[in-house]
Amino acid sequence: MRLCRIAAVPVHITMLLRQQLRDIVHAGLDLTVVSSPGPILDEISSSIGVRCCSIPIMRAPHPIQDLLSLVRIARFLQMEQFDIVHSSTPKAGLLAALAGLMVGVPVRLHTFTGQPWIEQAGFVRWAGRESDRLVARLDTHTYADSASQRQFLIAEGLVKAEKISVLGAGSISGVELQKFDLSAKPAKRHKIRKRLGIPDGSLVVVFVGRVTKDKGIVELLASMREIWSQYQDIHLLLVGQFEPERDPLPPEALDEIRSNSRIHSVGFVYDPEDFVAAADIFCLPSYREGFGRVVIEAGAMELPTLATRVTGLVDSVVDGETGILVPPKDVPSLVEGLLALITSPELRKRMGSAASFRSRTFFDGSIVNKMVIDEYYRLAARA
Repeated sequence: MRLCRIAAVPVHITMLLRQQLRDIVHAGLDLTVVSSPGPILDEISSSIGVRCCSIPIMRAPHPIQDLLSLVRIARFLQMEQFDIVHSSTPKAGLLAALAGLMVGVPVRLHTFTGQPWIEQAGFVRWAGRESDRLVARLDTHTYADSASQRQFLIAEGLVKAEKISVLGAGSISGVELQKFDLSAKPAKRHKIRKRLGIPDGSLVVVFVGRVTKDKGIVELLASMREIWSQYQDIHLLLVGQFEPERDPLPPEALDEIRSNSRIHSVGFVYDPEDFVAAADIFCLPSYREGFGRVVIEAGAMELPTLATRVTGLVDSVVDGETGILVPPKDVPSLVEGLLALITSPELRKRMGSAASFRSRTFFDGSIVNKMVIDEYYRLAARA
């Protein structure tokens, strides 16, 4: 069976799909990955041993470049005669759906991992919505990485219920549990804290993701200022890349991140699990999510999560059991949730243990990936 996975940016593949691609190759499928060119794509090809094809795919709307990308993808799909094309990320989803239909790929799939247009307005919002609607209409089947996201897309009238599924308990690829080995946690914790100059006895709040406005970073900083007025020995660890062109932080937020000695911003890393191991509380005050895989990864490392009650995160966090959910864009509620976890080691331990059990029971990446592979064989047999 010949399979093509397409995503707009290689970082999506390396951070979310690396182990899934390995499992697909080991299952005997003939796999090709298509994404934008760059050193990350080259690294994926060499480390996983999978064939990669670089085609520029711009994340932002760009009619001329998008048309060129569509033509290149269509020509490539026609030449390779794939049995299945499976896309993720919004722009890749639209281009793959159009190209796959044009050249007659029998099984065309897309996984929705969140809707960027939710926080946008005007034409950009309309275009994002209609793009999702078109993807769902053109592809033979689609998936959401959480049950709440599936319900949202159906309720918005963008996808028919029979054309969208959630595999298992959700998430695009589960947790690569060997990377979240609890026996290695003390050594990783000490290593990262020593590197960043954080005392072993200090409490650390960690955020992993794009360091952007729609991830709630402005509210997180405001909440931490309130926390620091009461508790001095608390550090904030930001793990992820800034996106100054797509979703910039206000200048005052950037200044605070640079100047505050208790804020440690490490940028994009290939080993976020090591930084999670150095922390005590995971915080994701996002405005929107598809699922929030970082939550179940933090859970696998026995961290409780403080997150917002939005689509996706209501699936990855069990409120009151594995973490605490608060309204989005609500600094007082975020402060209250942080204080609850900061002041109670017993609550952190109880929620962290429950989160680890849930991650390891329901989101083992090898099980999630087998569901994906089984789905490929089932759909190919019906095509």
